[in-house]
Amino acid sequence: MEQPADLLGWAATVVLIATLARQIYKQHREASAEGVSTWLFVGQMTASILFIIYSALLGSTVFVVTNSLILLTAIVGQILAVRRRREQSNGSDPG
Repeated sequence: MEQPADLLGWAATVVLIATLARQIYKQHREASAEGVSTWLFVGQMTASILFIIYSALLGSTVFVVTNSLILLTAIVGQILAVRRRREQSNGSDPG
């Protein structure tokens, strides 16, 4: 059975992932990849992987799931940024 603290953690996860998903959607809709830092994504992915391992060692399902989803958003965001940069360098219309 879930502990009350776990329910709070799951609620935080929903809010965080909804926020990140919205940012990815906005990034997808933008015509430019300007201002999108590759190093931000590298740092986010590295931190997420380390937090996943840490959370697993502590036995925290909430944080394993949350950090796995954050890692997924970093990967998707990076893929979108790379695609946008390719489109811009090829001079093709992104929309």
